[in-house]
Amino acid sequence: MEPLRTDEMGTHLVSRSVRLSAPPVSASLATMRRPRALWTAPDEPTVVGGGVAVAVEADGPERLARIRESATALFDGADVDASDAARPRFFGGLAFHEEATGRDPWADFPAARFVVPEVQVAFDGDDAWLTVTAVGADADPEIVGDRLDEVRETLESLDDEPSEGPPGVSDRHRTTSVESWHESVDAAVSRIRAGDLQKVVLAQALEVELDRPAAAPDLLARLGRTYPDCHRFLVEPNGGASFLGATPERLVSLRGREVETGALAGTTGRGDTEDEDEWLANELLGSEKDNHEHELVAETIREQLAPLSADIRVGDRGIRKLATVQHLWTPIDATLERNEHVLSLVDALHPTPAVGGLPPEAALDVIRDTEPFDRGWYAAPVGWFDADGDGSFAVALRSAIVEETLATLFAGVGLVADSDPDAEWDEVQLKYRPILDELERDG
Repeated sequence: MEPLRTDEMGTHLVSRSVRLSAPPVSASLATMRRPRALWTAPDEPTVVGGGVAVAVEADGPERLARIRESATALFDGADVDASDAARPRFFGGLAFHEEATGRDPWADFPAARFVVPEVQVAFDGDDAWLTVTAVGADADPEIVGDRLDEVRETLESLDDEPSEGPPGVSDRHRTTSVESWHESVDAAVSRIRAGDLQKVVLAQALEVELDRPAAAPDLLARLGRTYPDCHRFLVEPNGGASFLGATPERLVSLRGREVETGALAGTTGRGDTEDEDEWLANELLGSEKDNHEHELVAETIREQLAPLSADIRVGDRGIRKLATVQHLWTPIDATLERNEHVLSLVDALHPTPAVGGLPPEAALDVIRDTEPFDRGWYAAPVGWFDADGDGSFAVALRSAIVEETLATLFAGVGLVADSDPDAEWDEVQLKYRPILDELERDG
């Protein structure tokens, strides 16, 4: 289906749902019609989607406002019969920069695109709900009901297929050499010391050739076993490319007027022993460089939320431990002054200094001028929202775009005045590991 233009208002939406005998998540995703979507996050239902009931796209500085306008018009007067967990939602995301370049590997990814899947399965505890949605000529309750019965029969007959295992890596190509990385970091640090910048995040891309095509459902399942506390996502805006990841960084979630977000910045590795792991965590907690970088992020998030909030609550700084890295983490919650759409919060927060820098415009200029690749949707918001304007978004880190036997991985680091090029290079390689480990064959 062609994307809904922002001037196409009043398009009718019909949605019906039914409880399922819970099918396996990976098998459900594998059977879905492309483009597919997956969202799973701590303390939220896992949602799988397939096909397109309707899509909305926009670009430029007002892209999120235009997405919200189109979605609101679509939901107004919609005929929806679904429980809270099963409600239809828009899934998608946006490019890091305001405009999409159309450069590979992001040719299929516009500046912003959100989709209501034709078929959605929500897994909420021991319950599973199937939702079928139609817009336009097929938006007839009887047609939607027939399709619901058809899909339900298919899903409840699924068996959990055995994992194919990692596809294997045959070759790698770096878009950034060690020499050019040193030059870029030194130039950025010089600007920071001169007072032009406070912080900038520079990233790298790693192109990986695979022995066989990677199956997104299988890859995401393996990431889920290793990183159960991360936000896992899959978006396939158009064509054959899949953008997926297991990110530790929530951008924002909104339910009613209650906001949850946080600052995640400052990184070290994991130890081989419990004592070494604890030593590394204490070193990170005591690191002047990492705490300075972290405080820039936390303070900016507080400033970005302040105009919208009646109350902001900042938790204690601590350590967030993942399988391969440890991060400094500060939880930040807020109560809004008035009702807001989650996309308004996304617009206010993106890009956080954890993925962009400070001052924002100066940092974005450095990123555009320095990085020899297109960030596309890397380090940008991905997530979902519903008819009430509630929703949940993560920052698309620890991520890759995969198409057939080619995967492009992305990772970045925050630079401040005392950043060292070699240490920052090592941190980037560490951040590739979550995806790379699940692509490489054991042994």
